[in-house]
Amino acid sequence: MGGAALRCTLCPHRCRLLPGKAGLCGVRRGPAETVFPAEDSRTPVQGPAAGGPELPYYGLVTALAHDPVEKKPLYHWRPGSLIASAGFAGCNLHCPFCQNWHISQLGHEAPDARGGAGAGRRTAPEELVAAAEAGASSAIAYTYSEPLVHAEFLVEAMEIARSRGMANVLVTNGCANAEPAREILKLTDAANIDLKCFSKKTYGEVLGGDLRRVLDFISTALELGVHTEITTLIVPGLNDRQEELDALADFIADLAGVPDRVVPWHLSAYHPDWKWNAPPTGSAALAGIARRARERRKELRYVYIGNAAAPPEFRDTVCPACGAVLVKRGGYRIDTRGLMGTRPYYCAACKNPAPFRYE
Repeated sequence: MGGAALRCTLCPHRCRLLPGKAGLCGVRRGPAETVFPAEDSRTPVQGPAAGGPELPYYGLVTALAHDPVEKKPLYHWRPGSLIASAGFAGCNLHCPFCQNWHISQLGHEAPDARGGAGAGRRTAPEELVAAAEAGASSAIAYTYSEPLVHAEFLVEAMEIARSRGMANVLVTNGCANAEPAREILKLTDAANIDLKCFSKKTYGEVLGGDLRRVLDFISTALELGVHTEITTLIVPGLNDRQEELDALADFIADLAGVPDRVVPWHLSAYHPDWKWNAPPTGSAALAGIARRARERRKELRYVYIGNAAAPPEFRDTVCPACGAVLVKRGGYRIDTRGLMGTRPYYCAACKNPAPFRYE
């Protein structure tokens, strides 16, 4: 195939894309002479950016569902609501314990002649927004696998959603360079960002990422007013050293220390998957991490446990003024009778402002 190599500038890998060859994410490829037969009327894989990488997975939606917003997880943004959730293929990290590896690694398979890999449906941005509207959702989450590697599709869909009064939610590893990160975050209303560890070495050597870029992504999201929650999958023997967890907690506490800012931290339980066989994370270990974080830094008022049994103190949200339960959670069963209003939310017991956002 003809064509020159291209340097992708979306993420820290800055892959050199040879003609027809994919970068580390598996879904962005070097320009080739031909991709589709001339008679194929589907969306071209090139996507909207002429001269950019070929995008053989452009618009390939691997999953589309209407989920509780708590599943993202977002605990302090529109509690109890449903959100349209679209999944994609590929990822620019290669976490060996990935629990969604069936789709995160899908981009490394060879697409067929129409640009698919046998899983998912090619969907135009307008179609995705229309599907969300048809399901009576007022927000769309870009989730399941890594949405940032589909930046061109993401920006198109987000702009259309915004124009129709819908909110955009990003569930992401946050591993992107500053310029594309800012472009996407300007269109984002809420985000759950994976902060997988607090070790530059682990990010680089085990996960294939860049800790500094992720920290910058989180800071940029907050700077732009995006409601931001953070998730850390606790993997025994990898990121559960006390010193590292304390440093991670301090980073989040410093972010949450800004007046009128809420930054919840979700501690998620790992289970063996893909290439990783360490024992699963115990509920008691997660509770110990959560309790130490809350006791060590007063700014870490909202630390939650996911994917495991959790006592109410790490499951429910209480009013910071009077201590009444604002939101009671049991799995994805949500009781919001402790809340009043939405813009803003108030505690039903004491009428003080509650730490939730609707925007």
